[in-house]
Amino acid sequence: MIDILGYCAAFLTTASFLPQAIKTIKTKDTSGISLLMYVMFTIGVFAWLIYGTFRKDIPVIIGNAVTLSFAITILRMKIKYK
Repeated sequence: MIDILGYCAAFLTTASFLPQAIKTIKTKDTSGISLLMYVMFTIGVFAWLIYGTFRKDIPVIIGNAVTLSFAITILRMKIKYK
């Protein structure tokens, strides 16, 4: 049961970034996004990914791996389209 909760949490938190990533990619508008916040967030997600890897916690690994790819995409665009 706890694994189901983990997978649900990972899915919801990861899926929540998809609309922002799609909007940012389509419009290339990053004016409403804080660079410092996204740098800190991306580092935090990467740390969670490493943590999940060491703990062998599949929901944490999957959720953060996908979220990290979204976060890096948005961060790169924020830097490129200041």
